[in-house]
Amino acid sequence: MILDFSTMETQVIPHFKGGEKEVAAQMHNDDLCRILRIRLAPGSSVGEHIHEDSAEIIFALEGEAVVLYDGREERLAVGQCHYCPKGHTHTLRNEGPTDFVAYAVVPQQ
Repeated sequence: MILDFSTMETQVIPHFKGGEKEVAAQMHNDDLCRILRIRLAPGSSVGEHIHEDSAEIIFALEGEAVVLYDGREERLAVGQCHYCPKGHTHTLRNEGPTDFVAYAVVPQQ
């Protein structure tokens, strides 16, 4: 199956998971997995949350982001991947001057 995010409707989600500003996303969602392309403008964030029923993998395509993973700060740059296993917490913030763009995969477990 090919997913063409450029043809998908963009959903703008304000204060996603309690974060700052908004997240723009194109999403594929079925009973097994959510696959997204996300865009965070400068100053935007995804609020801290726990992955109780799933893991999440975020692959950076453009820009940089700061990840707070189980209370530990990490920098996520282009070509890197952040993995948040089931049972762990994380947040994602764009503190840079340009948009942060990434693919995210959330398999249902």
